[in-house]
Amino acid sequence: MNEVFNKKSLADAVAEELGVSKKAALETVDLVLDTIIAHVKAGNKVDLAGFGKFEIKRRDARIGINPKTKEKIHVAASKSPSFKAAKGFKDAVK
Repeated sequence: MNEVFNKKSLADAVAEELGVSKKAALETVDLVLDTIIAHVKAGNKVDLAGFGKFEIKRRDARIGINPKTKEKIHVAASKSPSFKAAKGFKDAVK
């Protein structure tokens, strides 16, 4: 049950469910993903009710420690994409 379900698999499932070509379904999946990425990149939250929320998490600059040398190092501020599953999604996979 550890099968990988990737973008192509998703597009194939959409094509079968909607009765459209695999190419059209892949273009639709790409459009949805590109739209989510563009909005998150612009600093917006993307909240898909019942599925989850995509947003940027920001980490402030800080002083860290190199585990090998125990030397203090400066760690720059950073941003990374984040996804938080909605309650409906969490409940569905229990």
